[in-house]
Amino acid sequence: MTRARGSLIDLESTTYYHCISRCVRRAFLCGEDRFSGQNYEHRREWIVERTAYQVKSFAIEVASYAIMSNHYHIVLRVNVEQANDWRSQCH
Repeated sequence: MTRARGSLIDLESTTYYHCISRCVRRAFLCGEDRFSGQNYEHRREWIVERTAYQVKSFAIEVASYAIMSNHYHIVLRVNVEQANDWRSQCH
């Protein structure tokens, strides 16, 4: 069941969040796929670049990350001060 972000994120408790994204059906994200023999290592740099690009658009900072062959982990920090500055500029 889906839940509203407001019930998932509690910035008073913590500004850090551990996020995971995993491939399905034995798909490979990075590295060499031993089933097909194809190499997907080029995707690792693409993920790093896209993440850096996204951080510029949101009030978040990357605290840590790890990119594995079929999933990645990323620890994000919500930059509350920056979000509040943006909010005050809109009003």
